[in-house]
Amino acid sequence: MKERTYAIERAFLSPYASFSEKTKGRDREEPPCPMRTDFQRDRDRIIYCNAFKRLKNKTQVFFAPEGDHYITRLTHTMDVSQIARSIARELSLNEDLAEAIALGHDLGHTPFGHVGERVLNRLSPFGFRHSEQSVRVVETIEKDGQGLNLTFEVRDGMLHHGKDGTPATLEGKAVSYADRIAYINHDLTDAIRAGVVSEEEIPSEIAEVLGHDPSARINTAISSIVKESLGKPFVRMGEDVAIASDLLRSFMFEKVYYPANKTMQDKAEQWLSELYFYFIDRPEDMPDYYLGIANVFGTDRAVCDYLSGMTDRYVEKIYGEKVGNGKNVPSRVHARTQTTE
Repeated sequence: MKERTYAIERAFLSPYASFSEKTKGRDREEPPCPMRTDFQRDRDRIIYCNAFKRLKNKTQVFFAPEGDHYITRLTHTMDVSQIARSIARELSLNEDLAEAIALGHDLGHTPFGHVGERVLNRLSPFGFRHSEQSVRVVETIEKDGQGLNLTFEVRDGMLHHGKDGTPATLEGKAVSYADRIAYINHDLTDAIRAGVVSEEEIPSEIAEVLGHDPSARINTAISSIVKESLGKPFVRMGEDVAIASDLLRSFMFEKVYYPANKTMQDKAEQWLSELYFYFIDRPEDMPDYYLGIANVFGTDRAVCDYLSGMTDRYVEKIYGEKVGNGKNVPSRVHARTQTTE
């Protein structure tokens, strides 16, 4: 069956695609699967790992919204996967690789969305980026430290999925675009549902280029990428659509990302900041596994691993147990928190 997949790829994929049989491989050699390609195996490993399961209880934009239809980190990941596969299919790229990268791209994301990422990046002397943490999850943390032993192409795409990333494969670039298309448009849908903004508030110079509803905007973005990139050794968006998309992103930061849930953002910052210092001072209160990480990589690295892996509600639970009303946090912690703003 795997050989049949290889034959299909050779017959139908673009010469610029990543071919499964030509993967750069894994860090550790292992027996091949008789049915699945390496990229297909990576996809399966990701969806069954613990970090992927926890995404369902991690914030995308709105914290603990009243309603069942808001985007979570997991549904965002599924959106990115669907869009990335659509782009890959139209450009005759490797859908399996694009899907695996997309499913893994946010495995290392913090609780409370980018608020949590900002907190850890500010407090850790080594900084914190969720894309780097995603790779750390699959290389070092999952399976009790054994990692998932994913292929180079998948890990590279996960690491470089940001806007300014330079992935080694066109499938990785497709995921980078898919991520931006997904979060801008679906976060906007959530913001409209929450009453933070209305469709009518979207500036006309954006709507006239991208469209007047989520489906139209996503189709416009994908179509622009396909038109610009089909048969070419790159993946990129047409200039007019790219400019309008950047304007929409700026609109979202001004009207949604910064103002939304300000009270909960402040609370999330407090919880994560105080927990960070609590565990820096008391690493023995972390689970034994993270104590082992501290012995190898240092306490700060272990605390960031522990906190970034938590779900929103687990942060709240642990905060209540360990810190409570702040009595267990040394006074120097509050001073350092204030000076690092």
